[in-house]
Amino acid sequence: MQIFWIALSAALAVAVPAIATAWAQSRIGPAASAALSEKPELSGTAIILVEIPETMVITGFVLALLLILMLGT
Repeated sequence: MQIFWIALSAALAVAVPAIATAWAQSRIGPAASAALSEKPELSGTAIILVEIPETMVITGFVLALLLILMLGT
């Protein structure tokens, strides 16, 4: 039964940030496109703003990996 909770925790550690990232990028993408159509020199800023939410998924993946490796033994 303990393995079930570890697996569920690991899945949630990746799924919840992934959903939040998808929601954030769905808002950032169109705004960045509109800003780039008016000021193309903002392309670096737009790329950074799109990439920042991705760090949440990477952090969730690392947390899930730690949960599985440390608690799954």
